[in-house]
Amino acid sequence: MLGLITDIGIDLGTASVLVYVKNKGILLKEPSVVAIDKNTDKILAVGEEARQMLGRTPGNIVAVRPLREGVISNYDVTERMLKYFISKVCGSRKIFKPRIIVCVPSGVTQVEKRAVIDATNQAGARKTYLIEEPVAAAIGAGLDISKPTGNMIVDIGGGTTDIAVISLGGIVVSASIKIAGDKFDEAIVRYMRKKYNLLIGERTAEDMKISIGTAYPREENITMEVRGRNLVTGLPKNHIISSEEMLEALEEATSAIVDSIHSVIERTPPELASDISDRGIVMTGGGSLLYGLDMLLSHRLGIPVKVAEDAVSCVAIGTGKALESMDILESNLITTKGRSS
Repeated sequence: MLGLITDIGIDLGTASVLVYVKNKGILLKEPSVVAIDKNTDKILAVGEEARQMLGRTPGNIVAVRPLREGVISNYDVTERMLKYFISKVCGSRKIFKPRIIVCVPSGVTQVEKRAVIDATNQAGARKTYLIEEPVAAAIGAGLDISKPTGNMIVDIGGGTTDIAVISLGGIVVSASIKIAGDKFDEAIVRYMRKKYNLLIGERTAEDMKISIGTAYPREENITMEVRGRNLVTGLPKNHIISSEEMLEALEEATSAIVDSIHSVIERTPPELASDISDRGIVMTGGGSLLYGLDMLLSHRLGIPVKVAEDAVSCVAIGTGKALESMDILESNLITTKGRSS
């Protein structure tokens, strides 16, 4: 037992959920996947165990990702997943209800915010706060956002890319696009289908993205053997794929991110824009780890770009730091009380 836990920060991501506990750090990092038995509606596995089942389950078992493009697509499953993660971190004591702060993409609607708040309250929160992802990512990346200087953050997650210019603790200009890690995977699946008539699964596409994926020409072309199902013969087939081909497969998605960042810079007040050209752009989130993406942005925008240290955990760490100064931030956070029951 971890003793009494009063405050929890949750990075509720499309690809993974990270839970930060006040004064203890990140205690849980699991894929946001849930395996359910359709016949009994019983949850069989959550997190990494369920991810292993993606695309490999018998008819009655379905492995689902309850969050799509940064928002809840399956409310009931999200609530059950949150309940599981909260009890895993806090123990299953019913008496105690923690205060919980959850990250949301900067472009979410009121309805989507309400869904996150309700799901978190139902999962056992005493009081739920929401914090916008770019703000949490900037805090987690170690940027001092309280000063009147422009900081630009690009948070590329699984479902969304959040771009924001932050000054004096608030977002000045922002954009949220539904092109991120998942769209990179989909682009690889499409490319393999179109070029080689080869059908591959989500997990294979993700492995390719991590191993040989690239957004900017590599100095050395690397290859990987990929196995899938040939759509003409219906039989398994292997292909050797190179990083040059990945550059071609991912070009459309990476260009869309560059264009969105460009449009945010165009809308940025000139004083803050000059700060950004001096200080550069900071990238966070798992999608920012795609090889060469920082180089592509720097080349196309003419602004220095760096990937934050521990990019995947930045949002969760920022949420945790927000917990530490909850009383100061309380006025800026969207909040609602949980059920009194």
